[in-house]
Amino acid sequence: MRVSSLALVCLLLSATPFAAEPEPGPVDAERVIVPGQVDAERAASPDPADWLAHGRTWDEQRHSPLGQIDSSNVAELGLGWAFATGSKRGLEATPIVVDGVMYVTGTWSVVYALDAATGKVRWFHDPKVPRAKGRDACCDVVNRGVAVWKGRVYLGALDGRLIALDAGTGEVVWETLTVDPSQPYTITGAPRVVKDKVFIGNGGAEFGVRGYFGAYDAETGELLWRFYTVPASHAGPHEHPALEMAAQTWSPDSLWESGLGGTVWDSMAYDAELDLLYVGVGNSSVYDRAQRSPGGGDNLFLASILAVRPDTGELVWHYQTTPGEHWDYTATQHMILADLTFGDTVRKVLMQAPKNGFFYVLDRETGEFLSAENYVEVSWAEGIDPETARPIERAEADWSESGAIVTPAVFGGHNWHPMSFSPRTGLVYIPSNHLLYQFAPDPEFRFEPGSARFNTAEDLASVTAAFEGFEGTRYAVCHPTQLIAWDPRTQQARWRHDSDATVPGGVLTTAGGLVFQGDGGGVFRAFDAASGAVLWEFPTGVGVMAPPVSYAIEGVQYVAVMAGIGGSQGGHGRPLTVENDGRLLVFRLGGTASAPPVRPRGLPPIEAPVVDARAADIEAGRRHYAERCMRCHGLAAHASGVYPDLRHARRAVWERWDDIVLGGTRTGGGMASFADVLDAEASAQIRAYVASRAHHEPTLVERTAAWAAERVCIPAGWVAD
Repeated sequence: MRVSSLALVCLLLSATPFAAEPEPGPVDAERVIVPGQVDAERAASPDPADWLAHGRTWDEQRHSPLGQIDSSNVAELGLGWAFATGSKRGLEATPIVVDGVMYVTGTWSVVYALDAATGKVRWFHDPKVPRAKGRDACCDVVNRGVAVWKGRVYLGALDGRLIALDAGTGEVVWETLTVDPSQPYTITGAPRVVKDKVFIGNGGAEFGVRGYFGAYDAETGELLWRFYTVPASHAGPHEHPALEMAAQTWSPDSLWESGLGGTVWDSMAYDAELDLLYVGVGNSSVYDRAQRSPGGGDNLFLASILAVRPDTGELVWHYQTTPGEHWDYTATQHMILADLTFGDTVRKVLMQAPKNGFFYVLDRETGEFLSAENYVEVSWAEGIDPETARPIERAEADWSESGAIVTPAVFGGHNWHPMSFSPRTGLVYIPSNHLLYQFAPDPEFRFEPGSARFNTAEDLASVTAAFEGFEGTRYAVCHPTQLIAWDPRTQQARWRHDSDATVPGGVLTTAGGLVFQGDGGGVFRAFDAASGAVLWEFPTGVGVMAPPVSYAIEGVQYVAVMAGIGGSQGGHGRPLTVENDGRLLVFRLGGTASAPPVRPRGLPPIEAPVVDARAADIEAGRRHYAERCMRCHGLAAHASGVYPDLRHARRAVWERWDDIVLGGTRTGGGMASFADVLDAEASAQIRAYVASRAHHEPTLVERTAAWAAERVCIPAGWVAD
């Protein structure tokens, strides 16, 4: 088997400290009377001027009913105001706007309350997350936003705390630790609040944890119930009845010590009429199902959609998108609730485009499977059987014995970047990825508690080796990202917008017939929702991953989006040409404000020593690097610039290598010690490997491959035997 496209993987870690926070400005007493007063009545029928919840409404449609900005005047859109976050890491948050105040999060779980008309800082709160916790963050020290309810702002901090802040002052009202601090759990997702309960899950499946989500009393922070998504053992005892059923889908010899994964790190939605909370469940630990559950099994509730009662956590129904999850195909992606007409029948549906590449339409009352078709190229399955509602797997995609090249890649056909549903067009707008990934088995694999062994060492090393053969290339896949306008009734694309950006941005639709989306290339666009025509563009300077929102103040409509690359893809994309200075950009018709300056980025000269190391030590260093360092510092030591490119490290870094890697002297900047999983010999081998990459001169074959990949792109789904 040969790879005909660039194989990519990404898991990220912290390495850059957060800049000093801005000084708060004076509070406008006339505007802030009783801040953050969101309750059930208001949330169920929000004013179009506000953006009260993560998806604006509980159904998570991410559609604004505002129409002042439309196709006839969107060309007049300009910057109304901008706010510099002072960060250089990924920004993924959805701003919440209540009564003219915007609540938004930055890196390291910092919360800002801003005047939504001017950008003036009202207050900010830094939860002081220990920087060493960045080592447990698979996908950057990001945060996707807060929830606002009855005068409080609720934050899920990276270190697992659920924090309630006073919406008027930012003062801490209470905080609850939702995780075992001795385990590598993190929180990057936004809390949801329903019926005076705060719901939050967590991440960490890549490092060996057991997934769950829970409900907390909004007034006191008390834990009300917890739903574990995977069993702790085959025989029990089990924490709730649903796990008794789930346990029968796991081998008695399963890798119980790995926690099995199934973390709930992002998507939720709520139907008030049915009183059902919908929760998306994540990937496995470890990826290789032959190692994880010898003998097979569906492995519930990995990669599943759960419908539970918010008062009790009782499971009403479930649907598993990828039984026996084997490729990091989470179902934590954005879920949308809508009422769709099929013939003469109106169905209450739930829609999701999870990582596995298929777009699902389910009956949200019963969980009945209605339809599914692939929205991107899919090589792991031939389709979804309409009778069994199960994927028809292709045998060649099972990599437990001989390895496989698969699409979608571990980034998924669609990742966390929210999609949007427009009631005007009836279409769902999906930010999609088109990439390949090479998996390789490791018969000698053994789970190591506390290590970052989300996958086999052989698999990680093989991906690194594959990348080394394409030294200096860009992505070889044609248009690695797309915006897809998808008809959920016919399961077909109405239009697509191809992008050469390696990271897509989240999506917003509006009553003005527009679709807004940014991308990792640093452009924010407005599309015609019906045709896909690009009607307006704005250079954001830095890449955009976050989803836009729209709100209105005193009759003026605004569109806001955060810009700052990073996350699960940005750290391994194309090298940045500018500094990744985070910013919040807010647009209005006729806006003339100036954006924060864009600073060019350059790489320092190579100061790496020429290391006289044995080939065996270089190879050992590659494997250690792939397991411990790659998710932050890049494939084959090629970093995009979000994190340090170690090939260009200063002489002082090389001279104090062990102090940093083992001694933790740069923990304050997010580079924690790895002394618990690496010894001095392994540290030296990594140093030798990185130095060899710094001085590597591409061979003629590699130069030819680079030349070809720059000029000839291939379809994402093409795999050669």
